Amino acid sequence: MSDKNTNNLIQLIKARQSVRRFKAESVDRDLIVQCVEAARLAPSAENAQPWRFIVIDDQEQKSRLAQKAFSGIYRPTRWAEKAPVLVILCAELDLLANRLGKQITGIQYYLIDCGIAGEHFILQAQELGLGTCWIGWFSQKGVKKALNIPSAWRIVSLIAAGYNAGNEGKRKIRYNTEKICYFNIVKNGK
Repeated sequence: MSDKNTNNLIQLIKARQSVRRFKAESVDRDLIVQCVEAARLAPSAENAQPWRFIVIDDQEQKSRLAQKAFSGIYRPTRWAEKAPVLVILCAELDLLANRLGKQITGIQYYLIDCGIAGEHFILQAQELGLGTCWIGWFSQKGVKKALNIPSAWRIVSLIAAGYNAGNEGKRKIRYNTEKICYFNIVKNGK
């Protein structure tokens, strides 16, 4: 891999941040499809490809969803209703990787798989000039009810997407590499 390609990816990752204020401008569905295409290419345990994307870009449907998803203790996330697009990232669980695998290892592989796919989606959105925010604070039951999601599907997260309204805040400080990376041995558990 050339340094130029590596540099481009790092620059894209550094530029990406969570967006919670969006322009009222609608997003062309083709851009969302490109994001889903990037997510589709993610690796998954046993190639189960559990991810399913429900894209809500109709304002009335979004309002109904927001009433169910962001009420009560989830009210602080109500800002997401103003995003031009809400994506519900779900997992359709398979027998081998997601049910037996969890029983044997204790790991819910679909969460890892959907996490990778969701990050592919978000990075592709960044490259296309869209802002996103990964949302974990919402009513699972409310979303399932609002969208009639099959009982075999698990909701992993919501992703708000649209054009950034210029709300870049202070960049979050990240640990340096030396603090998080160890070669061959953990030194003093620190």
